[in-house]
Amino acid sequence: MRSADAAAVDAFVGWGERSEPQQIPPHREHVGVRFAHPNLRGRRWLFATALVLTAASAHAGTATPETRALDKIVDATIARYHLPGIAVGVIEHGQVVYVRTTGETVAGSGQPITPRTLFKIASNSKAMTTALLGRLVDQGKLRWDDPVMKYLPQFRMHDPWVTANMRVADLLTHSSGLPEGGGDLMLWPEPNAFTRADIIHGLAFIKPGYSFRAQYQYDNLLYVVAGEVAAAAGGAPYETLMRREVFEPLHLDRCQVGAWNRDTVGDVATPHRREGGRNVAIPEDATIPAITSAAAGGIRCDLTDMLAWARNWLVPSTAQLKWLSPVQRSVLQAPHMLIPVSEQRRAWDNTHVMAYGYGWRMADVDGQWLVWHTGTLNGMYSMLALLPDRKSGFVFMINGEADDARTVLGEMLVKHFTAPDEPRDVNWYADALERQAAQRPAGSTAPDTSAQRPATTAELASWTGEYRDPWFGDVSLCPRDGKLRFAAAKSPTLTGTVMRLGDRYLVHWDSGELDAWLDFHAATASQPITLRMAKLDPQGDFSSDYEDLAFQRRGGCHR
Repeated sequence: MRSADAAAVDAFVGWGERSEPQQIPPHREHVGVRFAHPNLRGRRWLFATALVLTAASAHAGTATPETRALDKIVDATIARYHLPGIAVGVIEHGQVVYVRTTGETVAGSGQPITPRTLFKIASNSKAMTTALLGRLVDQGKLRWDDPVMKYLPQFRMHDPWVTANMRVADLLTHSSGLPEGGGDLMLWPEPNAFTRADIIHGLAFIKPGYSFRAQYQYDNLLYVVAGEVAAAAGGAPYETLMRREVFEPLHLDRCQVGAWNRDTVGDVATPHRREGGRNVAIPEDATIPAITSAAAGGIRCDLTDMLAWARNWLVPSTAQLKWLSPVQRSVLQAPHMLIPVSEQRRAWDNTHVMAYGYGWRMADVDGQWLVWHTGTLNGMYSMLALLPDRKSGFVFMINGEADDARTVLGEMLVKHFTAPDEPRDVNWYADALERQAAQRPAGSTAPDTSAQRPATTAELASWTGEYRDPWFGDVSLCPRDGKLRFAAAKSPTLTGTVMRLGDRYLVHWDSGELDAWLDFHAATASQPITLRMAKLDPQGDFSSDYEDLAFQRRGGCHR
């Protein structure tokens, strides 16, 4: 379905010529503005032209029943989860029919989210990385079944047989044998000092959680490796290739990768955390550094470019089919590794099959084929979904804590296509998620830490010292200013105070990261004192993969 003014929407991702930028109206909420970003002066201008779909536009008579229904979904999600800002776009039959931006780049700043506001797309970067690899395959510089060691001779996995048999394709399907989120502490929290060379080296020391190619377990490290394979095959750094082979041909002019400056680029959303019932900004420096995790989750884009990216998959132009061949497009979005179907997905979506392609998830939903991915980074959430048979889909990006909000909004927007008469609304799905959380067994939730107290130096005297894990590196557990402090050498954010809770010890991070248990083990005839860690909240982010660490004490504390 398309609204009466749908012809105007077609220009949303079209190109025109203009010598001067138009000013963005200073509204808190922007929908359907026509503008060119002032930092693109002197270049071809990407005009964002779409319907005015806000509540105000409804009074002007430009809204339709369909766009009002979409507004209702977005408004209800914002109200339920108190989101600081969001950008939403919907495509039907290949055309952008809905654009909604509301909220602020920084809560309380008065700076509005616009269709040109940059968000972290996080793991939605993976599909861009696989598209880059597909380009290299089209160019004859790479084959999907090439051994990884052909491009990275230093590459090693824990099992030598897996090392020898790991293909480029195996890097992309989350079936390598790495435990879920294995090694992610080399990527996050940021900033840290781990390099891509550190990751390639560290993989050899991460013990597998299951057999090679046996099952799906999400990982990020091998996408970093895939980015380095692309660099080796393409003869340029990953960031250079991404700009040259993906951003430029598709005119994704606002997408950023590598180092850049927030002030120069302008209109950038700041991530937020939820604290004390309000949205608190997570500050970022003006200069955004190049990050190790770029190929796995380090790209930022705006709504305009994400809609152009989505339409490239739904209704590719002749030029775009030359940019990436139909053969490679099919390869990227074909099922390569089965994913178990959860009870929730079966009940909500009548899903029978779910799988992972190369940078994309896919499943049947209410009898229709859905291809999608999500993105999660500290204080930023995103989702891009395609229904290829309908040439339809949507994308949204949120600059706040929004795990449940993303699930609910994504479900509602999918149902907009697959089950438009479904009576369930935002609050029905939100309530269902809250009931599930309340029904979790006691052992699967974080303990009450109100009785914790700082551990004394005396009670842990026999355990203090310098420790090393073969892939994470060195940490210290040493007295400082009357407290026992934990500090990671290469991850400065992982610094905190050792606390006692009952008869166990934990580290409470200064930065507010997910706290971790500390479990000490006495020396034996064959090994020194060891330290193991685990998430305080068993349901916490799997990227806090403390369980994969195995520290050995190397010596005492140095004054």
